[in-house]
Parts: sequence; C-alpha cells; structure tokens
Amino acid sequence: MKIALKQASLPDCLWMQAGVVPKKHCYKNFCCITCQFDRAMTRVCRKNKIRQNKTSPQKIKTIKSKRENFIFWKDRLRQMPLAGRPCVHHMKGHIEFKTCPKSYHCTDCEFDQYFHDQFTVHTVLKPVAFDDINGICLPTGYYLHSGHTWIKLEGQGMVRAGIDDFACRLLGKFDTFADPLMGKQLKQGLPAVTLSRQKHKVDFLSPVNGVITQVNAKVKKKPGLINQSPYTDGWLFMLYCPDLKQDLKQLMFMKSSKGFMGQEVKRLTAFIEEETQAKAADGGSFVSDLFGNLPGVSWEDLLKRFIPQGT
Repeated sequence: MKIALKQASLPDCLWMQAGVVPKKHCYKNFCCITCQFDRAMTRVCRKNKIRQNKTSPQKIKTIKSKRENFIFWKDRLRQMPLAGRPCVHHMKGHIEFKTCPKSYHCTDCEFDQYFHDQFTVHTVLKPVAFDDINGICLPTGYYLHSGHTWIKLEGQGMVRAGIDDFACRLLGKFDTFADPLMGKQLKQGLPAVTLSRQKHKVDFLSPVNGVITQVNAKVKKKPGLINQSPYTDGWLFMLYCPDLKQDLKQLMFMKSSKGFMGQEVKRLTAFIEEETQAKAADGGSFVSDLFGNLPGVSWEDLLKRFIPQGT
C-alpha cells in the first residue's frame, strides 16, 4: 500500500467527498475537531436527526430546506455499498483506495491505530528555559496540574500533555504505557492515562477537558522516554480542548507552578527524613528513582501522599 502524506493541492472537505455539500475545500489539514465549518455542520445534523426521530415519514417528505436535509457525512457514506465505502485515510489523501470495514467506527479499527502509530509526524518540544527546584526541572511556559501533569499550548485549542519531572523521579522508570484511544474524551481532574513499573500501576489525572487527537507512538514503544525527557520526547498525548480558557483557570502557571513545586519538594524531603530517620542534605537534589532507592517505602504510600488518583 502506498503512502502519500502530502497533498498536491488544497483537498476537498470530507463533507463534500461524502456528497453532503456540493463544494467545500479543507483549510485545516483534516483536523476537523478545530474546524468551525465541521462544528456548524455537526450541530445542524444533530438537530436534523433529533427532528427526524420525532417527525412522521409523511411530514419529512414535505421538507424543502436543503439545510434540513443535511446528514452526517459518515451516515451518508454508510448508505453506500460496502465495497464502495472509502477509508477515511484514503479520503484524506494518505493512502490509495481502501474500503472501510468498520462502518466508520475508527476507534475500533486496527488499521487506523496502525496508521497513526507508523505515519504520524511528531514534533519535538523545546522549552525556552527550565527552573531548577532542588533538582526538579520545571519548564517555562508550561501549565501545571496538581496531579503532576502538564500541558503546553499548541494553538487553535490544541494542547500537548505529559507528566512532570517530580513524578518521574518519585516513581522511577516506567516500562508500560497503557495509552488511551484517540477520540476518547477526558475530564479535567479525572484519570486519563495509566503507567506501570513492573506490577505497580499509577493513574495520572487529565490536566484539562478535551478529546485525544494524537498519542505519542514513540512512548508506546519505549515508555522509558517519559523519564528521560518528560517535557520533550516523553510527552503522552495531544488534546483538543473546546473550552481551554476556562480549563486554564484551574491550572498553575509560572510563579504559582514554582510555588507549588517548592512545597512538593519540601513535603517529599520531610517524608524521606521521616522514613530514613536521616536528615536530607541541604542543597542536595533528588535522585532519579526514589521508589527504587527507598526499599522500605511502598508504592501505594507514595501515590497516597504525592500522586492523587482521582475517583
């Protein structure tokens, strides 16, 4: 199967390709979740579906407005014979013609997951600068959640998310990343992703409300990247956040982030002194694997004290 990730010219919108609208080009590189036209069409089609469910077939036939006849582009394609239903990735110009065997339920499609794992181009985050909080790195310009997750704004309601250096140093090197499916809706303050170290598991809370649009394929293959570069190569997923301004009010930024991390470092220092019966050296920094270097401390106790697990 040939892959062609670049469009030679401005492509046709999916709504046009499905035959719902007569003419509409795509200006968003098929990032429909950020497209105002897609949102408007979705609202209209949702209202039409509700209306049709409440209206008798005889009355539906008398409707003349083109707007009231719009249906979701996936529903229009489902009306086609199975052999003629194009895969979404063909419609986007990524591959040659391939039929859709999943009735456009992409979250259940192995090919869709394979495509994103293999052919999505990932950018590398390059923070402007870091603040050092007793050896804990805190990047400038990132928003921080009290559950030790972060986001970086990517524009148009998109954010990149991951876990912070504090959590990485506290729990040590992860070996399993139970990645969430693309299209999954996350709620701020509720579990978003599960990481594991051997038999030990930890849930990290979502820093914002949003829909997952991309998962870091590199981290899926090599979870250790999270610990090596938590703010760059070790990011976890991308989210589209429809109400980002409101979500940001619940996060820490710049001065408040440094204040929070400073308090977390103090709490952790006091905890280590309590457990080891030895005073931490002034001016020292934390090792990269506190759990592995404190054999008398349980995984569950560390989570209870420092990594909130949600409800």
